[in-house]
Amino acid sequence: MRLTVVGCAGSYPGPDSAASCYLVEHDGFRLLLDLGSGALGALQRHLDPAAVDAIAVSHLHADHCLDMCPYVVFRRYHPAGPSPRIPVLGPAGTHDRLATAYDPAARAGLRDVFEFTAVRPGERRLGPFRLLFDRMNHPLETYAVRIEAGGRTLVYSADTGPSDALVRLATGADVLLCEASYTEARDLPPNLHLTGREAGEHAAKAAAGRLLVTHIPPWTDAARVYGEAAGAFDGPAELVAAGTVHDI
Repeated sequence: MRLTVVGCAGSYPGPDSAASCYLVEHDGFRLLLDLGSGALGALQRHLDPAAVDAIAVSHLHADHCLDMCPYVVFRRYHPAGPSPRIPVLGPAGTHDRLATAYDPAARAGLRDVFEFTAVRPGERRLGPFRLLFDRMNHPLETYAVRIEAGGRTLVYSADTGPSDALVRLATGADVLLCEASYTEARDLPPNLHLTGREAGEHAAKAAAGRLLVTHIPPWTDAARVYGEAAGAFDGPAELVAAGTVHDI
């Protein structure tokens, strides 16, 4: 598998990165994990958006899904003609949330562009990928995903506070792509995001092969988050950046 970090800024786009979007490729199949604010523009640096085969939306906060709206324009109105429908896996209500964001007055919705399937904890098959979803510790219904193909495994945490489910999902994974939105501090909001230390601890408990730290808001000290994460995990750890490519 190959992972391309299209956007990795937490909570809102930063000066150097769009919000969350990750391209996972194997055997010619192109899966997007999230398509957050600003990510459609950045995606075009890596491939023709018409070449995307499927999208998994972890949850319905804007920094993880809102560029699905301009993506409707691309797939519906491109001069070359409408693109074929592609699968979109997401929490219950994904279609209604995105259709309202796209055009509250439209009745047609988005089903001419996307084929929506509601995610639940458990297994799904998509192209060459075996996907395992589990619910995370976040205010909205949110799903992390374990992606298996070619004998390799990537786990994407999505957004979460401390979560035993994430540890289970990431057990033995080659790579854990894990959010770390906070540095250690008193009185952090509960059940929302991980600190760098907590991200490292989750990777250690799961015995993951490698930790990729992501989703750091532009207002947060990224070097400090990384230091906390690396200090809590004995394996290789890396702070991702937009545009980087990671072979798994």
